[in-house]
Amino acid sequence: MKKLLTGNEAVALGALEAGISYASAYPGTPSTEILENLAEYKDEVIAEWAPNEKVAFECVIGASVAGARTLFAAKMVGVNVAADPLFSFAYSGVNGGMMLVSADDPGLHSSQNEQDNRNYAKFAKIAMLEPANSQECKDMVKTAMEISEKFDTPILFRMTTRVCHSKSLVEIGEAVKPTKKPYVKNLQKYDLVPANARHLHVKVEERLKKLEAFSNETELNYIEWNNKKVGVIAAGVAYQYAKEVFGENASYLKIGFSYPLPMAKIKAFAAEVETLYVVEELEPFMEEQIKAAGIHCIGKEKITNIWELTPDIVGKALLGETRPVIDYDLSVVPNRPPTLCAGCPHRGFFYELAKLKNVMITGDIGCYSLGGSDPLNAKDSTIDMGASISMGHGAQKIFNRFNENMRTISTIGDSTFFHTGINSLMHVVYNRSNTITCILDNRITGMTGHQENPGSGFTLQGMPTTIIEIEPLVKALGIKHVRTVNPLNLKELKEAFTWALELDEPSVIITRWPCVLKKQSEADKKEFGNYFGKCVVETDKCIGCKACIKTGCPALQFNKGTKKVKIDESQCVGCEVCKQVCPVKAIKRVGE
Repeated sequence: MKKLLTGNEAVALGALEAGISYASAYPGTPSTEILENLAEYKDEVIAEWAPNEKVAFECVIGASVAGARTLFAAKMVGVNVAADPLFSFAYSGVNGGMMLVSADDPGLHSSQNEQDNRNYAKFAKIAMLEPANSQECKDMVKTAMEISEKFDTPILFRMTTRVCHSKSLVEIGEAVKPTKKPYVKNLQKYDLVPANARHLHVKVEERLKKLEAFSNETELNYIEWNNKKVGVIAAGVAYQYAKEVFGENASYLKIGFSYPLPMAKIKAFAAEVETLYVVEELEPFMEEQIKAAGIHCIGKEKITNIWELTPDIVGKALLGETRPVIDYDLSVVPNRPPTLCAGCPHRGFFYELAKLKNVMITGDIGCYSLGGSDPLNAKDSTIDMGASISMGHGAQKIFNRFNENMRTISTIGDSTFFHTGINSLMHVVYNRSNTITCILDNRITGMTGHQENPGSGFTLQGMPTTIIEIEPLVKALGIKHVRTVNPLNLKELKEAFTWALELDEPSVIITRWPCVLKKQSEADKKEFGNYFGKCVVETDKCIGCKACIKTGCPALQFNKGTKKVKIDESQCVGCEVCKQVCPVKAIKRVGE
């Protein structure tokens, strides 16, 4: 039987067929769906959302040491968070097989940088596999488990957005009932004090030599002979692009096991072709190693290392060919930047925040990152998850030292606060700061598609669990001044900002209202009631001042002909932010 699956769905299926027992992750595009799909197999796999990637990876390490086959998944910046335990576990090695899925994001579809995580395999001295389609995503999971256990190594399983989210046919195999190896206490292997780690480093170097020999033998790296005037070395989705560009006019060395590289096979392949290209995304990871081995090849001198590759980019770079496209007038295509949804609880918050003077607003990773966009313009920075609080603290210390009349306001979401914001806020308290931290609690992990988190009341596999309430948590960290407000009530927000700005100690404002797209739980209904409705504009009262338009709500439409505002009923949920903003009371809630 065959199914049309995304790469992420195929990895989850491969995990089931490979007998993986435990998986953990923090949601992050483009990796999120791996754990979501694995969570469906409740009888076979324990699948968990962790507060952050470091915690998730350490849990996976524990499961591997206990003897189970395990999987960790993250987007590429999430691997940065897990890097500390990764480098140590590379020394100790595994018991049950373990793979780290790194879902890289060339093209920055949903990320703040374009890092190429293949470098982690070389840096940590672990084996790496790279699937090029959904079938390989499934099949390589089982292979990864076998290699991991045979060579005592974690596996870096490198995917990219295009592989994660593109669909192709996958042949379904038999699920394997998970088993585990015996756990045997072994301090020399798993207790990484310096005396043990010194000996383990020697073993790591020996392991790399064995892995390179395997790389030259494995069928994961194979040659397709066609025209020998051109040879292409490629891995992952870049192999698909090269095939589309060259077809049978080139021969290919398809790399599936990409670290250590099969250098002997590469030398043999290079000797048979006249011109050798290395097509890879993004950095010259293979190219640099191939050139260092004295093999002439052409790569990044022609192919860009900026943004995601396409067949068009590869064809133009290597063949000078520009494919015909349908011509159209770009000037008539409207710019459609991402925006906060109609009824989003963050809109009123950022609308009021933008009015404040002499403030630096440090933002974080989440839907609320859009608070810096027009027309709200209520953000000064976004660096990484949890950075808003730490960065705000550092900036405030400098403003205070130089007696500048500036305050920093840090904005962070509930899931991101659980991720790495707690430690940052602890630092604020410990070091006697006077920053204002705003925790935007929309009751779910909104940006990546409504995944559960420690504050939602449910686990990834749907089990009810203890809700970690944010207000008592921040008080326990030492914050004395805390207010919880309704972010759709502009008067309440304004009063909270005024209150916090008058304090000379750290304060926290918690905005608490569900994401407008969230499926209401019984707890939501009990706390927030039935809050959905509709608002309308009384046209005869509207003066066309566009004050409501400045909230940035996509349900509001200004007619240039009539110079009046209209509300799109299909989008409006009756949040009433526009109603509060209107200076002539021309907007009312239906039923009032």
